[in-house]
Order: sequence, then C-alpha cells, then structure tokens
Amino acid sequence: MNAIDLRFSSHEFLQLMESLGLTGTWGWTFATGEEVWSPGLYRLLGLEAGDMAPSYERLIRFVHPDDRGRLESVEDVRHDGLLGEHTVRILRADGTLRSLNLRGVVYHAPDGRPRAAAGVVLDVTDREQMAAALRTERKRQWALFEVLQSWSNSALYVGGQRVASPEILSLTGVSQEAFQANCDQVVAADDRARMRAHIQAMIAAGKSFEVSKRLVMAGGNQSEFRFLYTPVRDAEGRTETWATHAARVGGPAAPVVDGVRKGLVQGIEGSHLRAARALLGWSMQDLAQAGGLSFATVRRLEEGEGGRRGHSHERAVAALQRAGIGFQIVEGNRVAVFRR
Repeated sequence: MNAIDLRFSSHEFLQLMESLGLTGTWGWTFATGEEVWSPGLYRLLGLEAGDMAPSYERLIRFVHPDDRGRLESVEDVRHDGLLGEHTVRILRADGTLRSLNLRGVVYHAPDGRPRAAAGVVLDVTDREQMAAALRTERKRQWALFEVLQSWSNSALYVGGQRVASPEILSLTGVSQEAFQANCDQVVAADDRARMRAHIQAMIAAGKSFEVSKRLVMAGGNQSEFRFLYTPVRDAEGRTETWATHAARVGGPAAPVVDGVRKGLVQGIEGSHLRAARALLGWSMQDLAQAGGLSFATVRRLEEGEGGRRGHSHERAVAALQRAGIGFQIVEGNRVAVFRR
C-alpha cells in the first residue's frame, strides 16, 4: 500500500465523522433549486436516508418553535445571503429533543449575488445538558449561600493571582480587581499576619486543614468564618487544585460538597482506616466484605502502598461511613476519627 492509499480524502473523512452520529451536512444550489442532505443529517433528525426530500425549509421546521425565530429564513439565505451560527433545540421525528449547532456559509457570484449555501450540523446535546446542569448547580449553591452564608470555591495556591468567589465578593463588597490586587484586604487588619502565615504553612504541608478568618463585611462590621481547605489530587497524587468550604462561625450547619468532599476523602490515611475499623470492631476481612474489596486490597490501603486515592480507597471509606464512622479535620490539619 503506497502513502496516498493511507490518506483519507475529505469525503471519506466526512463519512467517518458522520458514522459517529454526531454530525451532518446540507447544501443548496439556488439557480437549480437542488438541495442535498448527507446521511448523517438524516440520522440527526431521526430519519432514514431518503425518508424526506431535503430542503433548508424542511430543516428549520424540525427546530423547536421557541428557537425557530433565531434562524435565518429561506428568503434571508437565498436573497440576502445571510447565514450564521446558532445552537437550537430540534424535535426529531421520533419525538425526542436534541440540541444541534448549525453553522453555514453562503457562496456569492462575482457580481455579489448569492448562488449557493452549505452548512454543517453538530449534535451538542451532551454539552448543552452539562451546561444546564452547571447552571442549576450554581443556582443551588447561591441559594445555600444566601440562607446559610456558606459556600465552596477552588484555587491553585501555587503563585499568581487569587480569584475570589462571587460569594466572598458579595459579603465584603470588594471588587474582583481590588481582591486580586490585595486578597488580604477582606480580612480584618489585625488578623491578616496570623492568617497569612498559618495558611502558607498549611498549604506547604499539603494536607487538609481548617482556619478561622475575621472578614470585613460590606457594611464595615466584622464576622468570623471557618474555612476548610483540602487538596484535590489526580490519580498520580499530584495536587490539581485546593478546594475550600467556608461557613459563618455559629451559623447553621452546611453540608460539605463537591471538590471539598473529594479532597477530604483523599486525605484519609491508612492509619485512619485502621482506627475506624477498631471503633467498629471490624477485621480487615470485614472491611473488605463491606466495601466489596479483596483482603489484599484492604491490607495495601492500610499499609499505604499505593492506590490510596483510587476507587478502592473511596469504597473503603464509604463502607466505614455507612457503618457509622465519621472523619473530621481538627486542630489545624489533623484528622479525627469518631463513631456517630
């Protein structure tokens, strides 16, 4: 086979992409009125190839009525040469709803008149669903903050500028620009040196820790908040970010969620697993059975011979928590193990 046989033509590559079920194309020649849809576009619309005569007009009829007004009309495309990019919901032939990204181009004759149009359609349903889920989660977090004045955030803490969460900016009335110029200004002046030295030492130690801060509120009053910091690591044990959870001291209890929970679980050592077993009166075999693990895996986790931040470690911790064990950061960066 020579080198040219190993290369995909643009048509073959397009067929490969369409076979994944995530893309399709269309074309329209104005002078002859000929319009074409690729097999991939038929699939995106929930049709078999040839089920329907292709046309731009029929394509936009699949668009949800609430989104249809955002698209260029037949006249916009054919006479005015207008065709942009839009993400819209479409109602497939089987009644299911998908999100598609439509982008196209109009080709013009030398005298400037539109002569043809073509477009590519991408299925972005998963992306749109993820974005919607993130928006919903953000609303939930903000509602929690407004009721409990508790929130979570993440930062690298390895140099460079700090980025403030919307919650702390709301509480203190400081702008993002001012915070990045001097992030300490949100803390009471007589508490800054202690707080800065303590956080720097704890970050360097690389373990989860707690610290209290007296924040200067937007109205000028001061209020004490408890901040829980925890490193979140990748599968290789490298710190990806530091997650923080803040709550007003003396205020209602707020759940620790998201990256903070993950970081706390990752910080539970083999010695904590052994202590938890002792509180329950469990053997290593008992923990293995409760967590759906092998005896050798539990022994490796407790001896700290790798795998501590993997799924096996998470399953062991979850089994202990289901049995009534709690883990809590106390006295800086120590982990307390207790039975509820």
